[in-house]
Amino acid sequence: MKIEHFALNVSDPIAMAEWYCSNLNMTVKRASQQAPFAHFLADSSGSVMIEIYKNPADAVPNYAQMDPLLLHLAFVSLDPESDKERLVQAGCTVVDEIKLDDGSHLVMLRDPWGLALQLCKRGTPML
Repeated sequence: MKIEHFALNVSDPIAMAEWYCSNLNMTVKRASQQAPFAHFLADSSGSVMIEIYKNPADAVPNYAQMDPLLLHLAFVSLDPESDKERLVQAGCTVVDEIKLDDGSHLVMLRDPWGLALQLCKRGTPML
């Protein structure tokens, strides 16, 4: 089976969708302007999607208080240093940055809503 999407209950899906499209090269595939404001966002490959919405049936998790090892959204980056600087200018905060012996460069950030984002440049690409 192939994964269609991964869903996240967030505080402001409309603003978050705009930010993700502007700063992470994502594209809105479907959006609702009525509650729960579900937005399906595809990555630049067009083959992976996330869904963001605000559904009051359950609380929005406090992503900013979660350890990034518990939950993070990882993006392939050809230039993590440049992408990090650009995303910090757009409102992200830096959490951690590591360079591994295999040539991998991993940068952990938090988006403006506190969700952990990881920039991955693998020594040997996984995808």
